[in-house]
Amino acid sequence: MDCSVELHGSLGAGKTTFVRHLLRALGVEGRIKSPSYAVLESYELAQGVVSHFDFYRFEDPREWEDAGFRDVFTAPGLKLSEWPEKAAGVLPVADIQIWITTGAEDVRTVELRAGTSLGVQVLNGLEGQE
Repeated sequence: MDCSVELHGSLGAGKTTFVRHLLRALGVEGRIKSPSYAVLESYELAQGVVSHFDFYRFEDPREWEDAGFRDVFTAPGLKLSEWPEKAAGVLPVADIQIWITTGAEDVRTVELRAGTSLGVQVLNGLEGQE
């Protein structure tokens, strides 16, 4: 379960909600907190570690390095990053980018993009699944 996923979208688009549903599907039980203030929430699962980041409050991308997140991103596990643009230039290339846009009547449009060969493999594995 080594994969880095960036979640893009405006405030209230549903990034955290998406992550909560994904974590539930992966087996996380109990309260799933938003990492808005702590920046990072981690979950130990049978499949490996899931690290959920929220960089919304970053003022400078160097805060990512100062916080020691390079170690987290080089370690095995699933990394889910909200507001990755706040850590631009220091975040490794994401395997998958998820773009969530809101439309009329709270309709959401989701676009998935691969940023690496692993991302291509993952997205190809999703084709045809419903």
